[in-house]
Amino acid sequence: MALLHAWFLILEMFLWTKPLGLRTFRNTLDHAQASATLAANQGLYNGFLVAGLVWGLVTTPPEQAFAVKTFFLCCVVVAGSYGAFTVSKRIFLVQAIPRDPRPRAALRNALTLPFRPDAGPNRRPAPDCARPDRR
Repeated sequence: MALLHAWFLILEMFLWTKPLGLRTFRNTLDHAQASATLAANQGLYNGFLVAGLVWGLVTTPPEQAFAVKTFFLCCVVVAGSYGAFTVSKRIFLVQAIPRDPRPRAALRNALTLPFRPDAGPNRRPAPDCARPDRR
């Protein structure tokens, strides 16, 4: 997903008015030149999504990494949904839905399971004196 959005950054910031960008976004040169600043802004936002997704990949502990990745995957879905609603339904299929099943599963789990920061693999049980049932 991060690589996909890095590619969008390149397309929107650097290739928007070039033949590849024109073909990819089905633009005319006149329209692309008129909207180049807006496209560069979109590309920059894709760069922030990339930074967040990469941050989630390198973050430790695992609970924090999961939370970071989940947040930025949700940002991707929201941005893709908005693009589909305002510009083209194709945006949702290309940008918002991961092709790799692992991010899809992580996103599905994040949206259906309650976040439990105390459920991590490095979490030690509370001492007996801290448990309410042990007085």
